[in-house]
Amino acid sequence: DVQLQAFGGGLVQAGGSLRLSCAASGFIFDDYAIGWFRQAPGKEREGVSCINRDGSTYYADSVKGRFTISSNNATNAEKLVYLQMNSLKPEDTAVYYCAYKWGRISTAQQMNVLNEYDYWGQGTQVTVSS
Repeated sequence: DVQLQAFGGGLVQAGGSLRLSCAASGFIFDDYAIGWFRQAPGKEREGVSCINRDGSTYYADSVKGRFTISSNNATNAEKLVYLQMNSLKPEDTAVYYCAYKWGRISTAQQMNVLNEYDYWGQGTQVTVSS
């Protein structure tokens, strides 16, 4: 099974930065994607960004230019995926989750589809104060 653990959330003032990390382990498939989602109170979970094994990335329009997704060069069996969040806004407040998909994500629309993903980690809270 794939295990995912998200961490790095916290409280930050508007305009500040945070870096989230997702530790992913237990997979050996040649092609995969790891995505970040968020869910604010009373709202649906939405896709934020994802990265394919080949390094290609997708972003939600709401975070383009502010968030950057990246990964380390670890083996498929254990990997770290980062979400650098800059210029944070109060509307970025949410629980952030990482998720794993067997196979790649090919469009931003596909990135946002929850059932495309096969494994989910627990969330980490991000709170941006105004």
